[in-house]
Parts: sequence; structure tokens; C-alpha cells
Amino acid sequence: MPEVIVLGLGSMGSAAAYTLAARGLDVVGVDRFTPPHERGAHAGGTRIIRMTYAEGAAYVPLLRRTYQLWAELERATGVRLVTPTGGLNLGRPDSPTVSGALTSAREHGLAYELLDADAIRRRFPQFHPAEDEVAVLDTAAGFLTPEIAISTILGLAERAGATLRFGTAAVSYSETLAGVSVSLADGSRLEAERLIVAPGGWAPGLLGALPLRVERRVQHFWRPGPGFAPAEFPAWIWEAGGLTAYGVPAYEGQVKAAFHAPPRPETVDADAGAEPPRPDEELPVRDWLRPRLPGLADAPYAGGKQCLYTLTPDENFVIGPVSDRVTVAAGFSGHGFKFVPVVGEILADLATDAVPPFDLALFSPSRFR
Repeated sequence: MPEVIVLGLGSMGSAAAYTLAARGLDVVGVDRFTPPHERGAHAGGTRIIRMTYAEGAAYVPLLRRTYQLWAELERATGVRLVTPTGGLNLGRPDSPTVSGALTSAREHGLAYELLDADAIRRRFPQFHPAEDEVAVLDTAAGFLTPEIAISTILGLAERAGATLRFGTAAVSYSETLAGVSVSLADGSRLEAERLIVAPGGWAPGLLGALPLRVERRVQHFWRPGPGFAPAEFPAWIWEAGGLTAYGVPAYEGQVKAAFHAPPRPETVDADAGAEPPRPDEELPVRDWLRPRLPGLADAPYAGGKQCLYTLTPDENFVIGPVSDRVTVAAGFSGHGFKFVPVVGEILADLATDAVPPFDLALFSPSRFR
């Protein structure tokens, strides 16, 4: 009987399986698909990584560790996973995007610069902020390549001895006198001493006690002229016009820009998957960009990519035990991918009764009771 089963081998589950196997544990990972794929939150080529974290200063200790772990993965494999670009958090000074980034930077002594509108335009002429807007420049920011990262981590997990079962859907799980039992869609069962559940968009079905919702998101890509390469154009998050948008410099010839939350969110079922981009669905994004990043707004559209966000009511993660034998990782709310290796490390700790060196109260599953 294996020591640990990992349900879900996408972002967090792949890292948990690798960390456990690298520590010498007998681990079996299960996924209904073969990650990376287009049915989760990780699709789309790039994800922002940043340190001055507007979502809360409590994330910064995890960020420091996750930067270290991404670097270790790159050294171990020779695969480039992180591209440094710097990053801007833009908006009015009292906006959560700006004030939250400043709070995290000041509490933790992070490297940053506070730029007024004139300084933004001088340093980054692609941006056209309003006179009352500012930006927090995060010198540590950049972007990750999620599909490459997941493939790399799963390869490391197999080489470390993990057994990975793809095309195998889990229906339910239960605890037994000896450990845990997982029922699979083909009628078979898996048993182990411990269980990690990292199911992405399938979390509402497997973790029904948690108030999770799954929403469709669409990322949009553009082909602008010069000036948008990583060396000259930063990753960015901008709160303006009642919306928060984000963008990533050119990767494989395309620049990403999209809304973090669209004006009319769409709840979806993970089994059905997110509907592909619809004709002209990029037009609201283009209209939002036009006064702010006109060089991008006027660029040819290169297409869109759908993905699923699994959200919690407070948009903070769920990481922690739900019983003595079961640990969950879910509800990463559209800002989790940068944390993949540190979450994998935390899950491995929790599944083996080690104490993670972080305050995880913000992420406790019991906060919703």
C-alpha cells in the first residue's frame, strides 16, 4: 500500500507528488487527464510571478520560498521556467492593487519603487496613466511558463519514483481504519495511509463542504509592434475603470492582456469545461486598453485561451488538513500558480506530519465553518 495518494496532478498536485517522491515516500498520483491540459487553471502559456503582493503581506514568506524553489528546479533540469521582467501594480494610491502592494513591500522590506504618473510615462512609455495614478514597481516580478513547468515537475516526480496514473478519474474518497480509500471511475479502488486532494475545478464535487465556485476566464493575446519584449515591457496589474486587468510581455511573439474578473462572471461545471473564446469577446478588453496601453489596444488580435478559476469567497487559498489523513489544496482564485513549488512542499509536510515553516492560518479550510 502506498504511503500517499495525490488526487490531481496539475499545478499543486504535480509539485506535491514530486516533493514526496524526492523525499523517498511511496506516492501514487491520479489525474483524469494528462497534465498539462486545457481544462484547468494553468492553460495559457504564461503566468505572472511577483513579490510585492497586493493580495496580502501574509503571502510574502511563501513567495520568498517559492522563488528559491523555482530557481532550484531550473538548476536541476536546465529548463528556463522564470523570465524576469519587473512588474507594475498600477492604479490610484488608495486602490487595493497599489496600497496592498505597498503594504506587503513595507512590512517585509522588499525592493520596490513608487512611481508617479510622469515617472511611469518616462520609464515605460507604453503606459498612459491618468495624472492621479501611480505604480509600484516590483523589481523581482516576471513570468512563468505553466505548461512547461508542469511537464518538467511531473518528469522529475517520475524519475524520483512516483507512480503517476493519467486518464484515471477519482469519484470519491473515504477514510478507513488503515488510512484512506479512493474510488475511481472505472470501479477500482486505491488505498494509502494519507491523501492529498488537489483537484482544481473538480474541487466542488470532491470537497463539497467548502464554499468553492468555478468560473470561466478568457486570456487574450495581441501582436503589437516593437516595445513589448520582456527587456522593455514589464508584467503589470492595473486597477482602473472599475476593473482589474493584467498583462504579460511578449512570449512566442504574443503579448497577453486580459481582465482578472470580467464584468459578468460565468459559473461553469468542470466536467463540461470552459467554453472557448467567442467572436469579438476581446473587444471590452481592447476598449479598456485603448486609453491606457494604446500600442497594445491597436495591435492585431492573436486569439484567446479559456481557463477555469476555482474561487473561494475571500479569494485566499485553501491549504490544510480536513482530517487526520486528508489534506486539501484548492480555491487558488486565479493567483496561485506562482506558488506551485512551495505549496507542493507544504502539502508534503502536512501529509507526513511535518510542521511547515509558515503561518497557514489565512488558508485554513476551517475558516468557512
